[in-house]
Amino acid sequence: MSDMESLRSGQDTIETSGTAKGQTMRRGGGDPGTRGRTTIADGVVEKITGMAARDVAGVHAMGSGMSRTFGAVRDRVPGGTKSGVTRGVKAEVGEKQTALDLEIVVEYGVSIADVARDVRENVVAAVERMTGLEVVEVNIAVSDVKLPDEEDEEPEPRIR
Repeated sequence: MSDMESLRSGQDTIETSGTAKGQTMRRGGGDPGTRGRTTIADGVVEKITGMAARDVAGVHAMGSGMSRTFGAVRDRVPGGTKSGVTRGVKAEVGEKQTALDLEIVVEYGVSIADVARDVRENVVAAVERMTGLEVVEVNIAVSDVKLPDEEDEEPEPRIR
């Protein structure tokens, strides 16, 4: 072989001048899992966050009363754009970190501080496990308390 790099035809190896006879290097070099970039959309993180927050005992609903009403109507319209899972959730996603804002309604009688702590823990665990992003903050706004005798604010369906 000459001092110049030559590719063996029909094989997936490259032989270079610094390689000992019979020794080969793989193309591309490095771990295949590190080649390229992965981007995660805000909506993906919002869905994960919404599901994780709803799993916490004491969370009655997500979003303010008005957003829940509009969301219920939007969910019934064919082709409605935003999923009900993301109602009350806003995510800012960077390359390695994310920050989350949640608006929740809690059940009457539960400790708001405990529910907020449990929501934070569940959301951080789910988002970091599923996305690999570092969750830098989870801001929670409690917009309402669901009383036992209150009816849900979702409008009656027009057809049955």
